[in-house]
Amino acid sequence: MRDTVQIHVTADLPIRVRALTYANRAEVRFGKAFPVVLLVDSDAIAVLRRELDEVSVALDAAAARGGEPPEVID
Repeated sequence: MRDTVQIHVTADLPIRVRALTYANRAEVRFGKAFPVVLLVDSDAIAVLRRELDEVSVALDAAAARGGEPPEVID
C-alpha cells in the first residue's frame, strides 16, 4: 500500500488558493469536481516557494541542455 498521494499538476489544472487567517495557513486547491487540498502553514510557505524555485531552475537548465534529466536536489 502506498503512503503518498500523487497528483499530476498541469498548466490547465485549476489551482485556487486562499488564506485561512484563523488557522495561520494557506489552502491550495487543485482541480474542481474532486479537488485535492494542500494546507500549508504560514511558516512553511517560504520553504515551499524556495523548493519550487530550485526545482524550476533545475528543469530550465535541463531544457537548455537539450532535455537531459535534471540533477537531484535534496
